[in-house]
Amino acid sequence: MDHYDSQQTNDYMQPEEDWDRDLLLDPAWEKQQRKTFTAWCNSHLRKAGTQIENIEEDFRDGLKLMLLLEVISGERLAKPERGKMRVHKISNVNKALDFIASKGVKLVSIGAEEIVDGNVKMTLGMIWTIILRFAIQDISVEETSAKEGLLLWCQRKTAPYKNVNIQNFHISWKDGLGFCALIHRHRPELIDYGKLRKDDPLTNLNTAFDVAEKYLDIPKMLDAEDIVGTARPDEKAIMTYVSSFYHAFSGAQKAETAANRICKVLAVNQENEQLMEDYEKLASDLLEWIRRTIPWLENRVPENTMHAMQQKLEDFRDYRRLHKPPKVQEKCQLEINFNTLQTKLRLSNRPAFMPSEGRMVSDINNAWGCLEQVEKGYEEWLLNEIRRLERLDHLAEKFRQKASIHEAWTDGKESMLRQKDYETATLSEIKALLKKHEAFESDLAAHQDRVEQIAAIAQELNELDYYDSPSVNARCQKICDQWDNLGALTQKRREALERTEKLLETIDQLYLEYAKRAAPFNNWMEGAMEDLQDTFIVHTIEEIQGLTTAHEQFKATLPDADKERLAILGIHNEVSKIVQTYHVNMAGTNPYTTIKPQEINGKWDHVRQLVPRRDQALTEEHARQQHNERLRKQFGAQANVIGPWIQTKMEEIGRISIEMHGTLEDQLSHLRQYEKSIVNYKPKIDQLEGDHQLIQEALIFDNKHTNYTMEHIRVGWEQLLTTIARTINEVENQILTRDAKGISQEQMNEFRASFNHFDRDHSGTLGPEEFKACLISLGYDIGNDPQKKTGMMDTDDFRACLISMGYNMGEAEFARIMSIVDPNRLGVVTFQAFIDFMSRETADTDTADQVMASFKILAGDKNYITVEELRRELPPDQAEYCIARMAPYTGPDSVPGALDYMSFSTALYGESDL
Repeated sequence: MDHYDSQQTNDYMQPEEDWDRDLLLDPAWEKQQRKTFTAWCNSHLRKAGTQIENIEEDFRDGLKLMLLLEVISGERLAKPERGKMRVHKISNVNKALDFIASKGVKLVSIGAEEIVDGNVKMTLGMIWTIILRFAIQDISVEETSAKEGLLLWCQRKTAPYKNVNIQNFHISWKDGLGFCALIHRHRPELIDYGKLRKDDPLTNLNTAFDVAEKYLDIPKMLDAEDIVGTARPDEKAIMTYVSSFYHAFSGAQKAETAANRICKVLAVNQENEQLMEDYEKLASDLLEWIRRTIPWLENRVPENTMHAMQQKLEDFRDYRRLHKPPKVQEKCQLEINFNTLQTKLRLSNRPAFMPSEGRMVSDINNAWGCLEQVEKGYEEWLLNEIRRLERLDHLAEKFRQKASIHEAWTDGKESMLRQKDYETATLSEIKALLKKHEAFESDLAAHQDRVEQIAAIAQELNELDYYDSPSVNARCQKICDQWDNLGALTQKRREALERTEKLLETIDQLYLEYAKRAAPFNNWMEGAMEDLQDTFIVHTIEEIQGLTTAHEQFKATLPDADKERLAILGIHNEVSKIVQTYHVNMAGTNPYTTIKPQEINGKWDHVRQLVPRRDQALTEEHARQQHNERLRKQFGAQANVIGPWIQTKMEEIGRISIEMHGTLEDQLSHLRQYEKSIVNYKPKIDQLEGDHQLIQEALIFDNKHTNYTMEHIRVGWEQLLTTIARTINEVENQILTRDAKGISQEQMNEFRASFNHFDRDHSGTLGPEEFKACLISLGYDIGNDPQKKTGMMDTDDFRACLISMGYNMGEAEFARIMSIVDPNRLGVVTFQAFIDFMSRETADTDTADQVMASFKILAGDKNYITVEELRRELPPDQAEYCIARMAPYTGPDSVPGALDYMSFSTALYGESDL
């Protein structure tokens, strides 16, 4: 077994105290432990009248081990086995180990067999475990662990002694002063500590051990020479020895504990007395504050103004917000202190605290209850007083508002009722004044309620003893007197208005007739003036002719309009005669219209002046439109020639690019001549631009003489130049392809013929039905939808073309060909792409299959090739190029160093990655 570990559930032993079997490798430490543990065991066994001589031999049968446990625990163990056989010994040791385990000690790797066999390490470890459990575990100072508690006890006991510094249980004890200090601290008469010297450890140790054995009944567990002669004394032996001193001096420890208890009791008593004093003072202060506060809250003298009562309320809020909360905290703290004090007294078995008379918690609660009751009453009184003053202020403000509204309404009403505006009014004004007077009478009746409300509010203010009642009463009386005067003036004005109305009704019909005829005539003249002065915008000669015709028709209506004007003026003259005859005061105007005879005559004169001006403006515009028409015709004539010319040239270029007359050089020459003729046409385009500039300056926006705009001409011209340049470039590229691939002229013609055959935009060669029959005969199924062709073939046309030329078109093969001729996946095939593909198919060029076949020859018909074969058959730079890029061959017939020439060949032609 390598080691054992004992750890109790209450963790009295720290990890550094674990038994370390490796330390037993030091013979000096083993010797110290043997002697110390043997002496410790004998100090207990002698109580039972026995002892041991050899620690690993005398415990082998388990009998003395069980006896040792009974002595140190004071308990009876199970009955031991008395047999001499090994099984009996193991049983006894197991009973002892089970008892140790029952005390909360966890024994790890300690078995009965090792003890029975006399294993020194296991036996010493077991005895150390027993010592820890029964001699050291219960040592505790200030809730520390056993080891720390024992060390702390040693440090405290030796603290007053010079040259003693206990930090551990090994080298701190080598000089022997620690043992002597412990004895002198508790039994100073046994050792003359002043004579001891730090440089004489043997004397110190022997003195301590001899005195302890003789006077303290502590057996000598170590020899001084064992400690001094060891660099580091055994920690467990020293702890065992020191624990014996601890237990020997336990009586002195009990005395110290008693002193501590007395100090603790006195401290508790002093603390309780301080709490009592604090309670008495806090209670007195709080009761005094309540006594001063209650009279202030009982003061219920009312104030006359809202401002003063609001100040009282604000003071009360300050009291609630600022002054009372700290006192609430003090009261709460007082109760907490009282309860805490009573609890401490009860826990320390002291009699309960009885405060001074009148300062009980109940007395404070009663005083506090009175305070809150007075406070509540004070708050209710404040709110009621504020409500009362608020009601008075509200009534006073309501009185002022209603009085102000009424006075504002009556302001000017007496002057209005006294005025005689009806004497100079017309009939319509009289009727309006009557209606206005009726509305005023209704308003007057409605204000009767406000006057009554004002009187009622004044009466309530008097009953509530409002401080400013005299001014309220005076104002109310003034309002009532004014109200009676308004009623009398209202009746008097109604009578005057009704009398005047009858006088004016006789001439009302004449005014009405005048208004009925003057209004439409006036509207006609205003409309005529607006039309004659209206600006016009026309764009054609037809539009100006329409305006001239309408103007002539207007001039034909002027004689009848003049007759109507004279009739209207005659009605007005008749009204004037009636007024003069009956002496009617007609200070007012016609109530039905504001149109006066002078206005009618003035507008009529203005219309007569505007007619010749309109004639002149129409004549000038007619001349301008004639000039614009000439510009339109001039531009249209040129545009109608240039536009078709551009279209014709575009068609001719397209025809030249697809026809097969002559060689490619002939076609190129023909196209260059067309280019030259097109360039020479540029002056006509420039001339048309000049005409277009004149049209724009004249603000002409449409032209019925042509469908071409200048923008159309410009775009067509630019397309023409681009098309001839692109077509020339395509022919040049075809010549380069033909020369580079070695294609004959006949082959080029054949390619062009096949392409043109399926280019269905080539008008004049095949009709739709004939062309459809032709494609079906070639194995190409085509729909009826027409398609526009511009020198390109879509995917289906290209497939049909290839089939007609003998290619076997499976889907995979056709997809491969389309990826070549249409790499951008546009769905169309240009003639140049078609030529490139066909030249690639017919020309003698290398392919991936041909390269693979060549490599296979070099490899001796194998599916792979070796580095040696490449270097033997190819030039050095080509051989190294292949070696660096060929992947290893992984076929079933592979050999070391084999290279894959097949994937390399396909990669050369872009069919895979290199």
